[in-house]
Amino acid sequence: MPAGDILLHILDRVNLYLYISTHVSETPIFVPGVWGPYFSAMVPGLWLNEGGQSATGKLIEHVVRGHVAFPELQSKAAARAQSIYTYLNSHLDLIKKSLPVGFLTVDLHVWPDFHGNRSPLTDLTLKGMVVGLTLSRGLDELALIYLATIQAIALGTRHILETMQAAGHHLNTLFLCGGLSKNPLFVQMHADITGKPVVLSKEVESVLVGAAILGACASGDFASIQEAMAKMGKIGRVVQPNHEHKRFYDKKYEVFLKLVEHQREYRAIMKGF
Repeated sequence: MPAGDILLHILDRVNLYLYISTHVSETPIFVPGVWGPYFSAMVPGLWLNEGGQSATGKLIEHVVRGHVAFPELQSKAAARAQSIYTYLNSHLDLIKKSLPVGFLTVDLHVWPDFHGNRSPLTDLTLKGMVVGLTLSRGLDELALIYLATIQAIALGTRHILETMQAAGHHLNTLFLCGGLSKNPLFVQMHADITGKPVVLSKEVESVLVGAAILGACASGDFASIQEAMAKMGKIGRVVQPNHEHKRFYDKKYEVFLKLVEHQREYRAIMKGF
């Protein structure tokens, strides 16, 4: 992976996803709220910075399964022999009408730190926030809160990227792998919200490829990890951002940052009680 690109990967451990943003650079760059830089931690000769969001997969699952319409979703998805997330994606396509899918959350906003913030704020006391709830109890409402949660995770990624860029990193491409990369809505929202192309690996189980690359270097089949990466890592497809949607997501990001600002204001008001 060349310097200037960022790798987003999701580690699945008992339904708890740790969504990690890693970036390598030729020189050490210190970023507030982001770990590192570590020399040769991922690619020999390059410096690694690592940020992340905790429990993102669990957050999506929590929001979806905790909704009153979940039994209906489960039943309808089973009738089509689909996963609940594939069904939700198709349901969003049905209700979007003439709008782009992402625009359905114009009045619905989520701050995703139900489990505290890992990066870039490093504040474990932060809580989740949802603004724009209604009395609706159907699948439409469930699909919208699911979409808003995915967008919030992508906005969190943008928050990390912008913090890294402000510190001196130059980021131009996202490499996405892991469980959530199998969800096309999750991938497209990351492209649209960050404004950067998302590269998906040809091999879905990219962690296994990484292990094979290390093994191939250890066995002497390749002279370096970089050579092994070039020969063994294959691009599957590239998802481009829709730049026509930039203004909408810039405004969503502005609201996103306001949410945590307001949460801290509320905490200050209630301090001492």
